[in-house]
Amino acid sequence: MAKSKSTMWIVFYSFLFIIGGGLTYAAFSEFQKTKNLLQSGVKTTATVIQYSISQGKNGSMYKPVFEFKDRSLQTITFESGIASKPPAYEIGEKVAIIYNPRKRDSVKTISFWGLYRGSVILFMIAAPFLIIGGSYLLYQLY
Repeated sequence: MAKSKSTMWIVFYSFLFIIGGGLTYAAFSEFQKTKNLLQSGVKTTATVIQYSISQGKNGSMYKPVFEFKDRSLQTITFESGIASKPPAYEIGEKVAIIYNPRKRDSVKTISFWGLYRGSVILFMIAAPFLIIGGSYLLYQLY
């Protein structure tokens, strides 16, 4: 009985550790995409032209909508993935961005959260799984 209960916990904590490993891999992949974008992307300046307003728990949230011209002078508009209250940018403000000329939907603002939010959030979720699962498994080894 005690042996099967111990095995059950090892399986459970192994599962937690595997989830943490998968999330860490996803965070690393997201980081690599950003790294590649920084190496091969085109840096330019975009202008905030308006806000996309959505309702959050605490009232209205504002997502800036940017507009810029690519190398062929085609005007491109994109909406930030980050909403905030108050708005992070003023309408008319110039913001440094980077984009992949082959993938029009791959545009990021050049800021810490603009570039790395996906990696950071995924790793923040992965860390407790890795720590809890890995600690228990190491404890069982020794």
